[in-house]
Amino acid sequence: MKIECLAVNPLPAAPVCLRKPFSFSLYGVEIQDDYAWIKAENWKDVLKDPSALDPQIKTYLDQENAYTDAALTGTEDLRKRLVSEMRGRIKEDDSSVPEVDGAYAYFTRYREGGQHPLICRTARGGDDEVVLLDGDKEGEGQAFFDLGGAEHSPDHRYLAWSADLKGSEYFTLRVRETATGLELADEVPGTAGDAVWLGDSSGFYYVELDENHRPVRVRLHRLGTPASEDKAIYEEHDPGFFVNISATQSDAFVLIEASDHETSEVWIIDRADPTGTLRLVEPRTLSLRYDVEHHGDQLVIVTNADGAEDFKIMTTPVAAPGRSNWRDLVAYRPGVMILFTVALAKHLVRLEREDAKPRIVIREFATGREETIAFEEETYSLGIDPGYEFDTTIIRYRYSSLTTPSEVTDYDLATGTRTLRKRQQVPSGHDASNYVTRRIFATAPDGQSVPVSLLHHRDTPIDGTAPCLLYGYGSYGMSIPAGFRTNILSLVDRGFVFAIAHIRGGTEKGWRWYLDGKREKKQNTFTDFIACGHALADARYTSRGRIVAHGGSAGGMLMGAVANLAPELFVGIVAEVPFVDVLNTMLDAELPLTPPEWPEWGNPGEDEAAFRTILSYSPYDNIKPQNYPGILALGGLTDPRVTYWEPAKWVARLRATMTGGGPILLKLNMEAGHGGAAGRFDRLEEVALTYAFAIKSVTGFKA
Repeated sequence: MKIECLAVNPLPAAPVCLRKPFSFSLYGVEIQDDYAWIKAENWKDVLKDPSALDPQIKTYLDQENAYTDAALTGTEDLRKRLVSEMRGRIKEDDSSVPEVDGAYAYFTRYREGGQHPLICRTARGGDDEVVLLDGDKEGEGQAFFDLGGAEHSPDHRYLAWSADLKGSEYFTLRVRETATGLELADEVPGTAGDAVWLGDSSGFYYVELDENHRPVRVRLHRLGTPASEDKAIYEEHDPGFFVNISATQSDAFVLIEASDHETSEVWIIDRADPTGTLRLVEPRTLSLRYDVEHHGDQLVIVTNADGAEDFKIMTTPVAAPGRSNWRDLVAYRPGVMILFTVALAKHLVRLEREDAKPRIVIREFATGREETIAFEEETYSLGIDPGYEFDTTIIRYRYSSLTTPSEVTDYDLATGTRTLRKRQQVPSGHDASNYVTRRIFATAPDGQSVPVSLLHHRDTPIDGTAPCLLYGYGSYGMSIPAGFRTNILSLVDRGFVFAIAHIRGGTEKGWRWYLDGKREKKQNTFTDFIACGHALADARYTSRGRIVAHGGSAGGMLMGAVANLAPELFVGIVAEVPFVDVLNTMLDAELPLTPPEWPEWGNPGEDEAAFRTILSYSPYDNIKPQNYPGILALGGLTDPRVTYWEPAKWVARLRATMTGGGPILLKLNMEAGHGGAAGRFDRLEEVALTYAFAIKSVTGFKA
């Protein structure tokens, strides 16, 4: 398949955003922000009710959407083909492998043509399916519907489930009977979406969001009582810390974690005794991170204590869990990063990564004997699904690569037997031998070696003529797995090279890789990405000026930064929900994510050095009078994470400042938030839009 020749149509006149002079000074520096008015004064109301948006702002956003539609005229048939191709790779009636829990097995499935999942169960080992929750039915008639958590009670009589109807991530929790499907009167609004049941199934814990959309309070809801009477169990008073809840695999304890990007603190409460006292494992200490699991009379601690930068595993008595009693179980090994740990009755299972390749290690508690599950492919993705049960010898893992569809395997910890439970089906067909995956390395300006995972069709010429979609993120220590992606095949089959830049700010090469891409070292993230683009061109996978860069959220900030630093390297840039107004956002402590983000970026309101660092790279504040590649920015009106005005202001200033290039396009979903469209097929429309933009960027917007 070749890249389609698209008609070149005259571009319509772009909207001209009204400038309202506004400036402020800090540390003797004047900041001009003539587009600040696009931020609605009542933005908190807009998150809950989009109709509350100021009409002047709405008119401008509508104009931007109309301009983008006009600029992409001629791609309609291409987008339909793309959607058809991507949908053809989805098994529409797909289902997950059932997870056993006592007398039942729980799973999700989709119906043919359905947008949302169905939550189902059968008797353990049985075939008679019961649909506990029908996502399509619940979402019927809703402009937006996102199913959040769905957690059955320990006695299997109830299902606590949540949904967001605005895209603003305010989830309402509800409860229904599993036997009858009847909804109880219980309704808990304004939550983070998850529930952890009491051991006796009489109620559940949940996290409440405050007026600034921050998860700050844990409450206990008793079935049959109004939410207004829910007891506060824990409240976080530091606006920089977010709260979440979970349970140990043993089901013995509820875990309440308060954390930011550097520091964590965990409280435990006996799941069988909600009247019991919260117990603190270890008070928060700056830069000390730890996670908690449970085994017998011990807690299992994964931590960076004692300089274990890539983490180690320790144990401590449940009765006296403080740090003075922590003892090494799995010693720290520099360069081996522990990613995830689950404690089962007889085994401790961990996922770790070394040299950017993950593996599973199984440790027998009684003997300390360890065995490893590893794979030979050059680049791949690996994950653990711990399931519901504690006293089990079965652990489930998921494996895929850029060429290999996802495989779900059950591993018997006692015998070492592997049982393939599911292989991802691609209904339209997939021949892995038609594709080539490689890992190359780029050399950053400071000499660091940056991994790049890439995929191309075997018939794609490696002579510099191929276009490339280069994806990057590089923040919060998040690594981007080189796993199987069906959507990207629509570009790869058209001759694109797809590449993932494993840049600093992620943890592909350990925690130090993350630390070297944050705060005062943030520039490394951007220069790493640019180096990856040059390395791909030098290796003849593509050429400079044939690369479409792609990133979202904090990866959208990356897109804005590299557009300013190296516009000539890219023919196009796709920035989804881009965090581009970094300085203004980090100065506004009322925004939902600002205080918790200060450890990641710095607090410019209190720290002049942080102010000057952020000012040096903030994409919105560093737009220059230069040529820019074509840019497609996407956002969501009710996004509480990257607010809608960030991409809107960025696009307005780009157009007003640039000396040539473009076009600069903004597509704002007026009925969704950070994740875009919630339905699985609706989301394909958005993907098709970005791919059509990438193809149009390569073939040309202008004659």
